Amino acid sequence: MNNWTDHPNCSCNCSLKDRDLWQNGTDWQSEYPVNLFPVPILTGITITCALLFLIGVVGNVMTILVVGKYKDMRTTTNLYLSSMAFSDLLIFLCMPLDLYRIWRYRPWNFGEQLCKLFQFVSESCTYSTILNITALSVERYFAICFPLRAKVVVTKDRVRAVIFALWVVAFFSAGPIFVLVGVEHENGTDPWETNECKATEYAIRSGLLTVMVWVSSVFFFLPVLCLTILYSLVGRRLWRRKRESMGPNISSRDKNNKQTVKMLVVVVLAFVLCWLPFHVGRYLFSKSSEAGSPLMSQISEYCNLVSFVLFYLSAAINPILYNIMSKKYRAAVCKLFRLRRTPRRLVSTMKGDSSAGWTESSLST
Repeated sequence: MNNWTDHPNCSCNCSLKDRDLWQNGTDWQSEYPVNLFPVPILTGITITCALLFLIGVVGNVMTILVVGKYKDMRTTTNLYLSSMAFSDLLIFLCMPLDLYRIWRYRPWNFGEQLCKLFQFVSESCTYSTILNITALSVERYFAICFPLRAKVVVTKDRVRAVIFALWVVAFFSAGPIFVLVGVEHENGTDPWETNECKATEYAIRSGLLTVMVWVSSVFFFLPVLCLTILYSLVGRRLWRRKRESMGPNISSRDKNNKQTVKMLVVVVLAFVLCWLPFHVGRYLFSKSSEAGSPLMSQISEYCNLVSFVLFYLSAAINPILYNIMSKKYRAAVCKLFRLRRTPRRLVSTMKGDSSAGWTESSLST
């Protein structure tokens, strides 16, 4: 998790036992490494994250394989979804180091480059995911509200170019992480006992930490606002079409579009619910760093703990949603693993994508 805002200090974030040892003058050096949270809580979080890791890796790999192997599944919308799946896989690669840090935030003896790199990857994937969701929603808006124009403008080659550009933007936007975080230790102590991978003192004093908190917040709240507006417009257009063509007159394209929008709205809502506590935690941390408030810092730590689990839930949940809401996705997965013979009706639906052309929008039909 891109938790470069974690900046524990003994005055407000250490466990009660650790704080008592500090206040009683016990040899603090011998107590490293320390835990920020009780062991039973950390054990529960580790088990939960291990399950999410298994589900997320398997689910996202299946999404990439399904979209990559079957030409009929390679629609413009599914290209965005496979890009998001790739981003989620990279996030899960960072999980072992994240779990290590919540168990023992010090010492960090894996080197400064790995400290910077894994948080850069996590931050980049975060930006990439929200950018892909936003671009996908814009594409769906044009396909539903301006179908004739979308048929010409929205092509697979252009979507691939857009996805590449989104990843470039995500990498550049996360670039300051290489300056923001580093490995530091307390003065006068043995680095092999007190090294921490965290936001540097320079980043805090210079205001770079606060700037990055606002940048990440803009990457979250601005797209969410755009998504709200876009899906409101799409919903209004579909409602008008429904009123104009009731009953059997409703076209199969409108039915497909309606189902697609339902699935994408659920994906967006899951993303927002999983990420909102994370951004609240970042904001609380930045305020606690400025004010030096022990209570605010304690609240920030536990908020970060909740957002830690939700972060990986967000990376694991999309394939589950596809499986629940998409007959086409389930049929393709069964065909991929040869679990059972695909029903003739679903096979004809999958083959019918070419006749639907650009109107076939996603996994959700």
